[in-house]
Amino acid sequence: MSKILDGKKVREFLAEKIKKELNRLRIVPRLVIIQVGADERSSAYIKQKKTFGERLGFTVEHVRLSKRITEKHLLAEIGSYNKNKHAHGIIVQLPLPKHIDPIHVVEAIDPQKDVDGLNSRNVRFLVENISGGLVPATTKGILALLDFYKITVEGKKVVVVGHSLLVGRPTALAFLNRDATVTICHKKTKNLKQETRAADIIVIATGKPGLITKSFVKPGQVIVDVGITKIGENFVGDVDFKAVSKIVKAITPVPGGVGPMTVVSLFENVLVSYKRQNGLE
Repeated sequence: MSKILDGKKVREFLAEKIKKELNRLRIVPRLVIIQVGADERSSAYIKQKKTFGERLGFTVEHVRLSKRITEKHLLAEIGSYNKNKHAHGIIVQLPLPKHIDPIHVVEAIDPQKDVDGLNSRNVRFLVENISGGLVPATTKGILALLDFYKITVEGKKVVVVGHSLLVGRPTALAFLNRDATVTICHKKTKNLKQETRAADIIVIATGKPGLITKSFVKPGQVIVDVGITKIGENFVGDVDFKAVSKIVKAITPVPGGVGPMTVVSLFENVLVSYKRQNGLE
């Protein structure tokens, strides 16, 4: 049986460090989460973030806007929080209604308050491996999880399955910045099995349950499963956990692996953002 990379355990370890830092601050950092419409899944994600953030000691403001709001008015709303010195981090919860361009929305957020790390300025910092940007929370969480378990990245062959702007691409860049040799695979990749079996570390984020079976892996590998899909009453990942966990060296569970790390990393970004805005970093 492989080693389980327990995201909940690491989340609580990092949470205690964050709490100690918050206790030394004069002002409580504030995260503003803007939601357009009332998508049920988005509401559940926001509730999770708000509950966890407030448990740590942050102020989390949930701004609910009509799904009929115009793009112009949404950008104006974002602009008001950009100027608000009491708002230290801003998230616009995705997805957005079809009449609103998410690129315009992300670009409207002050890069210093863009705690999702999606603004082009933050992306450029990641691409060029320059300090001072904000790294997307899932990517940051994956690296923190591997660091906690002392899994070396430098010099390793990393295969990232999935090339989304939210997870796959920034995660590949982050591994590259750690001096890993990185391959990105996607639905057009020929012989995916050959690519994954050649890896030391596999990160999979496709949203396709059970895509990676035991024939895609080999002993000694580390598997990071970012996918999560609800089937009936259960949540499953992109990896056939039961079969694969009997073969590989280490693996993240679903749920309880990358998910908890994403949330705690988001609030690490809020804390970093607060410090930079107040000349503390």
